[in-house]
Amino acid sequence: MGDWFALSEVTGDVIRISEPHVNDLLAANFWWLRGNDRDIVVDAGLGVVPLHEAIPGMFERDPMVLLTHAHLDHVGGASEFGDRAAHAAESELLAAGVPASLYGPELFHELGIDAAGEPVPELMIDALPTPGYDPATYLVAPVTLHRLLDDGDRIDLGGRELTVLHLPGHTPGSIALLEERTGTLYSGDIIYDGGLIDDLPNSDVADYRRTMEFLTGLDVAVVHPGHGPSFDRTRVRQLAEAYLRRKA
Repeated sequence: MGDWFALSEVTGDVIRISEPHVNDLLAANFWWLRGNDRDIVVDAGLGVVPLHEAIPGMFERDPMVLLTHAHLDHVGGASEFGDRAAHAAESELLAAGVPASLYGPELFHELGIDAAGEPVPELMIDALPTPGYDPATYLVAPVTLHRLLDDGDRIDLGGRELTVLHLPGHTPGSIALLEERTGTLYSGDIIYDGGLIDDLPNSDVADYRRTMEFLTGLDVAVVHPGHGPSFDRTRVRQLAEAYLRRKA
């Protein structure tokens, strides 16, 4: 269990957390941001291993978890936090419990993913967190939200402030966080350096196009995404423009 998570200090007050034993489809980043007054955690991982046990220091200041959208690889650990926030459009699914499985065929079926003839992994993790762990017991607990977020809302951590951007397409309530002072965008699955998913049952290509049009003009220095490595403004424009060309 001790090596399930990989922690990397991006700056003195930003830590990237990932799960290296998870299949690429679900191998998400989440981000621990420290302010003068309190901390915030952007997304909560897959939830295979309890965060309280693996990263106890993250809970010392009663952080708020902000969920960028309601997919299992981003909300699995959300129930461990005493203060939870997301966009209202995701609240019903979160309260019901998001579709979740560690078995590839079952997960693809639950999420409505078309594998397009590609092989589907039997298991979405390549190691067990503890001896005797049974992947069949995995689920994402339903969570209620303490704060509903919308476009333009501000979150003040003391010494740093984040602005909520509602950018639908991947899901109806997908949000990103922009720290204007540093030009840092925490983008969830709205944009990352890989194949963007816009064909899930609650995805919307027209919304995603509008989101990408917005991102081409957004002044950012760095994007910390929900999957893969961070990248700069030039790469944001390249990725957004490539999506717009594909969906023209």
